[in-house]
Amino acid sequence: MKQRILTAIAALAIFFPLVIIGGLPFTIAIYIIASVGLYELLRMKDIRIISFEGILVWIALAILLMPSRWTVEVQQWVGYTKIEMIFALILILLIYTVISKNRFTFDHAAFTAFSALYVGIGFYYLIETRFYGFEYVFYALLVIWTTDSGAYFVGRKIGNRKLWPDISPNKTVEGFVGGIVFAVLFACVFQIFYPIAPSYLMLVIVTIIASIVGQLGDLVESALKRHFGVKDSGNLLPGHGGILDRFDSLLFVLPLIHFLHLVG
Repeated sequence: MKQRILTAIAALAIFFPLVIIGGLPFTIAIYIIASVGLYELLRMKDIRIISFEGILVWIALAILLMPSRWTVEVQQWVGYTKIEMIFALILILLIYTVISKNRFTFDHAAFTAFSALYVGIGFYYLIETRFYGFEYVFYALLVIWTTDSGAYFVGRKIGNRKLWPDISPNKTVEGFVGGIVFAVLFACVFQIFYPIAPSYLMLVIVTIIASIVGQLGDLVESALKRHFGVKDSGNLLPGHGGILDRFDSLLFVLPLIHFLHLVG
C-alpha cells in the first residue's frame, strides 16, 4: 500500500502540472503515455513494438492521436485525411500477412489494428479535451477516481452480490452503485468551483453515464488481461501495474463526455 501511495503521488506530481500547462508539452506527454499503452497491449499478444508490424501500428496510433488543430495542415501537406491514412496502413498490415507467409496472421493484423483504435481514440480525446480547458480533464479524472473510491469502500463495507465474478471477482453490485453515488456527489461539488455544465441536471445525467461507462471500461481491461492470462498490463507504475491499468476507465469516459456534448 505504501508503494502504491508513493507511486500515485509521484505520478500526479508529474501529470497534473502538464494538464495545467497544456499545449505542446501535454500533447507530447500523451503521445509518450499512449505509446507505452500500445506497447503493453502488443506484448500481451507477443508482438514486438520494434518490428515491421509494431512500427506500422505505432504510426497508426500517432495519426489517430493527431489533434484536430493539426489535421488541416497535415492533410494539406500529405494530401490525405486521417481516415484515409489509417485505411492505407490497415491494408498494408493485411498485405503483410501474405508477405510473412502467415507468420503474421489475419488474427495478428486485426489485433494490432484494434489495439491502435483502443488506445488511440481514448488518448486522442484526452488531448482534445484539454484544448477546451483543464477543468474538463480534471472533471473526467474526478469522476473516475471518486467512482473507484466509492466502489471500493461501499463494496468492502456492504458488498455481497458479485457484479461479474468471471471477469473481476472482487467487484460487487453494491460497490458499482456506490461508485456512481460518490461520483455524482463530488461532481456537484466540483460544479460549484468550475461550472462545466449548463445545469445540475445535465451534470448529474452525464456523471451517472460516465461513472457507469468508466466502470465498464475497467471491466473491459480486466477481461482483456484475463483472456491473455496476465495480472497487470505492465509494471511501469509500482503498485499500480501499467499505463492501461491506470487509464482504462479514462479511455472510455473521455470520448463519452464529447459524445454527450459536455465538451465541444
